[in-house]
Amino acid sequence: MPEHTQGSYANSSGNTLEQTIIAVFYSKGFEIVSWRELRDKPEDYGSDLLIRNVPFKSIYGHDSRSEFVAVSTKYNMNIRIECKWQQSNGSVDEKFPYLYLNCIERMPEENIFIIVGGGGAKAGAIEWLKDAAQKGLYLPPDSKKFIRVMTLEDFITWANRAFREAL
Repeated sequence: MPEHTQGSYANSSGNTLEQTIIAVFYSKGFEIVSWRELRDKPEDYGSDLLIRNVPFKSIYGHDSRSEFVAVSTKYNMNIRIECKWQQSNGSVDEKFPYLYLNCIERMPEENIFIIVGGGGAKAGAIEWLKDAAQKGLYLPPDSKKFIRVMTLEDFITWANRAFREAL
């Protein structure tokens, strides 16, 4: 039987969050496709997609990836989605400022959702991220970026409203 480490539990928990996001979009009629598959054969896919592992260049100039980008003609949607799950002590929350600056400076989409959960973030970390996004901290005055920080429950509520209103 394989030994479970704290890292393997964290990956498993994060994967559960991502699978939930996939299930929500799939239930709304989206095709799920990796960025690489879409890049190689775009003609094979429709116009309502949840694209996985979408690349961008980080503020450090490194190759980075977001979990998802949701694009839809039907729903007039182009949203980058970052998933951050921290169930116990760790460093995910310490990376929030880095994530936030990448959202502002390097992610090309105007709409970005950061879905957080797990209950293990340090006191004040999620509040800081929500406050920074709500106030548009560090955004240029003419920026059209909309960064929203939400829990999984908030996301499901958003999805139920967004897709119901567009039907």
